[in-house]
Amino acid sequence: MLREHSLEHGLPHFWQIPTSHCCCVTHVHMSAQVVDAMCDAAILLGRDGPFAQGMAGFAPRAEQQTMARAVQEAIQNTRTLVAEAGTGTGKTYAYLVPALLSGKRIIISTGTKALQDQLYFRDLPRVASLLALRPKSALLKGRANYLCHYRLDQTVHEGARLDDAMSEQLAAIRAWSAHTLHGDRMELGEVPEESPLWQRVTSTSDNCLGTNCPFVNDCHVNKARRKAMNADLVVVNHHLLFADLALKQDGFGDILPGAQAFILDEAHQVPELAGQFFSQSVTARQLSDLMHDSLRACHGVTGAIALLQKPVDILEQALRTWRVALESLPMRGSLEQCKADTQARQGMERLREQLKNLSTVLATQAGRSSGLARMHERAQGIEQRLAHIVETTDKQDVRWYERTRWGFGLHATPLELATPLRTWRERLPAAWIHVSATLSVAQSFKHFNRQMGLDDPQTLRLDSPFNYAMQSLCYLPTGLPDPNAPDYTDRVLDTVLGVLEVSCGRAFLLFTSHRALQYAANRLSECTAWSLFVQGSAPRHQLLEAFRQSAHGVLLGAASFWEGVDVVGEALSVVVIDRLPFATLDDPVLQARLEALKSHGINPFMGWQLPGAVIALKQGVGRLIRDIHDRGVLVLCDPRLSSRSYGRLFLASLPPMPRTRELANVVEFFT
Repeated sequence: MLREHSLEHGLPHFWQIPTSHCCCVTHVHMSAQVVDAMCDAAILLGRDGPFAQGMAGFAPRAEQQTMARAVQEAIQNTRTLVAEAGTGTGKTYAYLVPALLSGKRIIISTGTKALQDQLYFRDLPRVASLLALRPKSALLKGRANYLCHYRLDQTVHEGARLDDAMSEQLAAIRAWSAHTLHGDRMELGEVPEESPLWQRVTSTSDNCLGTNCPFVNDCHVNKARRKAMNADLVVVNHHLLFADLALKQDGFGDILPGAQAFILDEAHQVPELAGQFFSQSVTARQLSDLMHDSLRACHGVTGAIALLQKPVDILEQALRTWRVALESLPMRGSLEQCKADTQARQGMERLREQLKNLSTVLATQAGRSSGLARMHERAQGIEQRLAHIVETTDKQDVRWYERTRWGFGLHATPLELATPLRTWRERLPAAWIHVSATLSVAQSFKHFNRQMGLDDPQTLRLDSPFNYAMQSLCYLPTGLPDPNAPDYTDRVLDTVLGVLEVSCGRAFLLFTSHRALQYAANRLSECTAWSLFVQGSAPRHQLLEAFRQSAHGVLLGAASFWEGVDVVGEALSVVVIDRLPFATLDDPVLQARLEALKSHGINPFMGWQLPGAVIALKQGVGRLIRDIHDRGVLVLCDPRLSSRSYGRLFLASLPPMPRTRELANVVEFFT
């Protein structure tokens, strides 16, 4: 890595490592690389290191130091490491310090773009500063995160009809485009991340013009990639990493082979994401974009639009007709269910027929412009994927459909992911480090290792340094019915209201279904004085900030609030979980995987459903205690924790909280 810290006048005080821990220091005039090789990451994070000496509020933690040393050894020896570090360990610093010291080319992948930004803009500069290093680093996201000058120009000149809100957003984007250096849409808070306008002013691998783009020299995507190509530490997110590893679609693949270590933070998300990216899919969005971009490509080509308008209109009608035909089917199911329904099957066949017709017409125009040639390639690619999904009978894939509020998707997903993941790692010989607070089930990594195709990795499990015995209480209320009982949510709310009275709100209510969440929101709005913050009523970051400011609020959330949510302090003192988070059996991929396990003599419940639910529960529980000064009560409502034998596995996987069945003990805890 590039180092700009001068060693001419001696080592900074925190590099004065005891000689018992490193090679003997004979003089101070040495290269930064030599210094790096001599440094023990654990010592740097210790009580005499730069973090304890120079960072306000930093508390040395033995668990953090142990993890840092394990990561350092894995990087140095090109090993595979699976490390679970409990909440409060400080895992980010535990891998950043050895990564920066290694002198090797490293790619760090995080679970979300928000975490990616936090790592790059906050954590990395802080660690580098304390180590007196200036690493050559880069932040890289998928192309849909960067403003595309060409598509912005097209959107402005097309004069598309926009409502007042979107017109204001377009004006904000135009003003921002004139001065942004990176073109990262996260810079522009005025335009919501979910605004449909972003789809019009960002590119995809399908509609990018490449070197034919008139704005190619100012392309933000190309600039970000060039910087990443020359960097020694690149921060990405799992979506980008998998998009290129699985599909080679985002142009990041050229950067991967040179990496000597991959650090996957929030690694518990990787198996599910791998399933998405190793799938082949055709969606309504892909088809809509194809039609829109085909007509856009006709500009400047005489007579082209007259030829293409009709097949586009017919395909658009076929798209709408098939979406309507899916209304009679469940939200998701196997492709066989879709084919068994006459209307849905006929709609799918007509869709394929009209897609082929559009592709044929595009073929006649492909030689007239590079834009139309690209449209023909895209149409052919969608045709091929659709044929693979609909016609192939390979039993290694699960074929399924899903319908959403406005669209649909058809997918072929690998039945097992261990093989492609293993092949993927073998293509890129490097250290592979998997880090998360939730990877084990009752202290075992067997489930995660099997999902990832890891045969014999080094494993490390570190408990949280928080004092759960003093900081928390786990309340297991009695008298609740089976979760399948029709009045279950009502009974849960009756129980929870007693806790909220004692805590004066200050609670997260986490649900396993949106139906239960909405029911609870409606009932609580009629019987409580606390401010309610309900998932879906505003963007997540706005809800969280409003909850923090409210001091006595109650936030109701489903899946996306079970992880990646950090509220420190008294604003959050209660976390309620309505039931154990088993995956729903309406998922056709899950059904097929369970059947496959069964055919191999593995109990699908014990071998897959139960471990997955344990890891999900651990994520939800992790919302409660986020700091050494936090105190709070965890309310686990599901009576199966006590009535079923597998309940012991859940409880054995949680932090060592004192447990009670008496509300009086909750009252005592707070008072």
